Amino acid sequence: MEEIVKESEETKKNSVVNSQLIKLITVGEIGVISALVLLVLFFSLLEPAFMSERNVRAILNVVSFVGIIAIGQTILLVAGEFDLSVGSVAGFSAVVSAQLMTAVNLPVPIAILGGVGTGALMGLVNGIMVVKFGIPAFIQTLGMLFIGQGLIQLVTGGYPVYPLPEEIRELGFQQIVFGLGWSFVFFILVAIIADLVLRKTVLGRNLYATGGNKEVARLVGINTDQYKIGAFITIGSLAGIAGMFVMADLSSAPTSIGSGWELIVIAGVVVGGVSLFGGSGTVAGGVVGILLLKIVQSGLVVIGVNSNWQQIAVGVIMVLAVGIDILRRRYLISGGN
Repeated sequence: MEEIVKESEETKKNSVVNSQLIKLITVGEIGVISALVLLVLFFSLLEPAFMSERNVRAILNVVSFVGIIAIGQTILLVAGEFDLSVGSVAGFSAVVSAQLMTAVNLPVPIAILGGVGTGALMGLVNGIMVVKFGIPAFIQTLGMLFIGQGLIQLVTGGYPVYPLPEEIRELGFQQIVFGLGWSFVFFILVAIIADLVLRKTVLGRNLYATGGNKEVARLVGINTDQYKIGAFITIGSLAGIAGMFVMADLSSAPTSIGSGWELIVIAGVVVGGVSLFGGSGTVAGGVVGILLLKIVQSGLVVIGVNSNWQQIAVGVIMVLAVGIDILRRRYLISGGN
């Protein structure tokens, strides 16, 4: 009898351990953090220069730009939508701000607000067209991507906007922590705030409910249209801010700002465990996912791999991440059976 009781207790313990392990695996951040650590070790062993102060600073600097947008993309994906126009929005916001400083001769703070406002306005247009007029987010934001690219050329005539005021150059060259500027500080602060909002507040819970099941969310009194449009405005504003920081870093506003960011941002947040199907994921996971992609790209360069393989690697990683997301969702829907 005692042996049966002991076996029963052992079975319960094993069941609890297995249950906890499964919960750990189904949390998106665990897998991507593990992969991140392994990749850092792998590239460091192949080329010790990978972990040099200069290379680490360069990776973090680039991550701070696209990471700001990744925060907005995470919020939007959680709400059940996505935005392919973020690169064009960032670029157009930057050139609008630069023209306000130079051609219109407005004070720098007002010109920067004008650029951020441009991003917010483009986000608002996306939100209204998707939510109120029922245009699929893929079509609307892809269209906005091309509209933004065309507007950049019209506003600039195809030439970079410079010279910019001295205040912009000073902003771009200031080093706040570890040789990194205000873009990195802003990125970290916004990431922490956004992560806490999603995890700990009613606003965050309502966003998850909106993305998880819009009809059920409506039935319990959540204004899902308002949340989705708000998420579009948020990502537009953050894209505009990212454009401002790149403009400051370059001390000019070239037409290439934001080029290609849309795919990197979506790939990064999906790799970080943010579901393309809405209702799941965290800002922390999205940020780590962006960092992982940039480490892969930088690592391949440092060890001397042909640059064309960078795009292939990003594509493979994104497909694997979506596949894992689908398997995880199936597991959770089946109740773990």
